[in-house]
Amino acid sequence: MYKRKKNITVECGLHLFLEIINGKWKITLIWHIYNGVIRPGQLQRKIPKASRRVLETQLNQLVKHGILSKETYNVKPPKAEYSLTSLGESLIPIIESTAKWGENNRAQLEKLIIS
Repeated sequence: MYKRKKNITVECGLHLFLEIINGKWKITLIWHIYNGVIRPGQLQRKIPKASRRVLETQLNQLVKHGILSKETYNVKPPKAEYSLTSLGESLIPIIESTAKWGENNRAQLEKLIIS
């Protein structure tokens, strides 16, 4: 099992927030689940650049941190579905606001990122 090399810093709310959403695909996962994509296979198709292993790891972290809940069904083949908890739903306005900021500053940001 993976063990962190650095201690978690939770000195302020920003550190807590970053600890929860830190991960390349976490915000995208939260957004897709909010929009009704709830099965792991569906999420993989929506985010084809991410490996299945990475998505599973980040989904498990979001469940552990109380952002998502996971319901598993005792069927063959195994079936799992994810949903946002109330804590996870409280992130949606933040994600929307951040996306709006990115769109409003797209021209300037793209020049800086691409160069």
